Amino acid sequence: MATPSSQIHADLSRQGVGMGTDLGTDMGEDRGEPQWKRAAYARRALLLFAVLLQTATGSYFMLSVLPYNGGNWVEIGMVALFAILFCWISVGFWIGVFGYLIRHTGGDRHALIHQQDAETLAATPLACTAIIMPIYNEQVTECFGRLKAVYLSLQRCGQLEHFDFYILSDTRDANLWLDEQAAWAALTRELNAEGRLYYRRRPLNQNYKSGNVGDFLRRWGRDYPYMVVLDADSLMSGGSLVKMVQLMQRHPRVGILQSSPSLMNGQSVFARVQQFSNQLYGPLFTTGLAAFQLGDAAFWGHNAILRTQPFMQHCGLRKLPGWGLFRGPILSHDFVEAAYIGRAGHEVRLEPELEQSYEESPPTLVEELTRDKRWAKGNLQHLWLMLRSRRLRMAHRMAFLNGIMSYAASPLWLAFLVLATIAAARMVIWPIDYFPDPHQLHPVWPEWEPLRALALILVTFALLFIPKFLAVLDAISQGRARSFGGLSRMHLSVLMEMLISALLAPIRMLSHTRFVLEALFNLRLKWAGQNRSGESGWGEAIVNQAFGTLLALSWSAFAYWVDPMFFIWSLPVAIPLIFAAPVFVLLSRTQAGQSLKRWGLLKIPEETYGSELLDDLTYNPIKHKPHPRLSAFSAAVIDPRLNALHVAQARRLGGAIRIERLQFLRQQCLAEGPDSLSAGDRNLLARDGPSLAWLHQQVWQSCAHSVWADLLRQV
Repeated sequence: MATPSSQIHADLSRQGVGMGTDLGTDMGEDRGEPQWKRAAYARRALLLFAVLLQTATGSYFMLSVLPYNGGNWVEIGMVALFAILFCWISVGFWIGVFGYLIRHTGGDRHALIHQQDAETLAATPLACTAIIMPIYNEQVTECFGRLKAVYLSLQRCGQLEHFDFYILSDTRDANLWLDEQAAWAALTRELNAEGRLYYRRRPLNQNYKSGNVGDFLRRWGRDYPYMVVLDADSLMSGGSLVKMVQLMQRHPRVGILQSSPSLMNGQSVFARVQQFSNQLYGPLFTTGLAAFQLGDAAFWGHNAILRTQPFMQHCGLRKLPGWGLFRGPILSHDFVEAAYIGRAGHEVRLEPELEQSYEESPPTLVEELTRDKRWAKGNLQHLWLMLRSRRLRMAHRMAFLNGIMSYAASPLWLAFLVLATIAAARMVIWPIDYFPDPHQLHPVWPEWEPLRALALILVTFALLFIPKFLAVLDAISQGRARSFGGLSRMHLSVLMEMLISALLAPIRMLSHTRFVLEALFNLRLKWAGQNRSGESGWGEAIVNQAFGTLLALSWSAFAYWVDPMFFIWSLPVAIPLIFAAPVFVLLSRTQAGQSLKRWGLLKIPEETYGSELLDDLTYNPIKHKPHPRLSAFSAAVIDPRLNALHVAQARRLGGAIRIERLQFLRQQCLAEGPDSLSAGDRNLLARDGPSLAWLHQQVWQSCAHSVWADLLRQV
């Protein structure tokens, strides 16, 4: 696969490359400290003050609730853990509240999208942009179907000429990547996209996704001033892509512009709950987050546009030099790349008002937790960078901390529950020590403060749920309630989402705790493609959650033995863990999810008003379909057109030992059929063009080999 670089370079001057700097100068942009920084400092100081004041007040009440008012190590530990967790949820609370205020006061004037009027932005010329989609062991028809929808959307906008598409494969299984190549060729013919839609598979998949993107940049990065990164489940409208390029053109300080992807196309109950909460609550939180971050936002790794040259210059990722977890390649690269490009003096922006940017939710809780296992290890690695890297902006260090806490909060919560259990047990098992200090004159009487404890619990729940209520109020006041199924159905959906979230919270807590411990012990991760469809089986769910179920049963029995009131207090955490397997299975059911959709529950705007992107996915899939009876490898050998395609894409492998091995495998494959080869041997043959051509010729010249004769009859 080759890119017509000379044609691209000729297009660059015609399409206005370099105009970003000119436009910025024409607008009279201040070359000193940007104005947004002063606003960011003030907002962050206000957030810090509110969170610390709230945490100090909550911690004081927590001390007053405990029997000894923090007079022993157990209670001191409980208060310390409570303070950290209370601070954590306070940050989320104030981000949601601030987002609500901004949405109801005309928007954030420091946001990029509000710094010019719509007419000026629409008149901004475009520059040649690469849209890249790194993939690894993905479901080919679904993945390529999403890319087709993006392509058609740009075509409808009339701006397709400014964009090139790259499918960057790291797939290792020959049956999968041969099918990818066939699908790419079919899609190119279908869209008449010769010279615009490219496919490349790396021979070596070093450094995961970041290595795949880096390989693209080394080969073709200089040909494009901008690069849009999509995930395999990403979907973006042509209008949003065009607007992102225009914003980059008008704001040359910006190195990364991140859209806020909404979840869509969920089929199972779990996916529908996720996308409903994302689309209803998400605008508040992303608006508040963007308002505090401004030019120091995070990069989420997809549905974003990057300024290619500074990204290539400053965002190379070295391997971590430490030990254990903190040694080797950086797994979660996106936050690090944002920090590095910020360190180089560029802005990273999150724009919540960039609409029609989508991704898909994992279909089941099993798949979400499988993904979280990778993310937990990657985010914990950021601790090294947060503490050891020089000249990083404080906002990006806080983004690292935010990512770490998204997983570290779970073991902290579990530790708090353990200490609470110890405190309750001590009151029953051990005699009360009225004179803990040998020099005290008066006894210390342990006292519970049930009313204060209830008040503290209610305040904690308020911090969690008030932003959700504000999101509902926001939807009603802006006339969006109908898009979520109408007022009554939206309220019922919110109650359903809250109940399911409460059931999932303890399950996620225990799973994330295990992931954090495995990461700290540096257990090896398996890098595999995500299952973006399918349901959880009972066996899988029971095995996955057996430990948590047994632990919750034991804890509840012990709590009941200690004190019936403590047992009741434990039930909100214990019950979801005890019934985790049924929760896994029921939430994964697609039929139940579609029934909820028919009833108007957990609906999202795209389902109410329709979406061209969704229509393209549903009614205009790619025309390529794998052979119903042949594997992709067998089809690559037998089908003349596919064989010619794969031979042209393959290489001629060298080396005397490898050639001898290839000759042996050819003979074995011809005599005994493709199923006689291991996956690695099939991969080796599929990578070698002469081997594929030789097998094709031999199979068609002689049908004496019964295995291939049977396969030929299926063509």
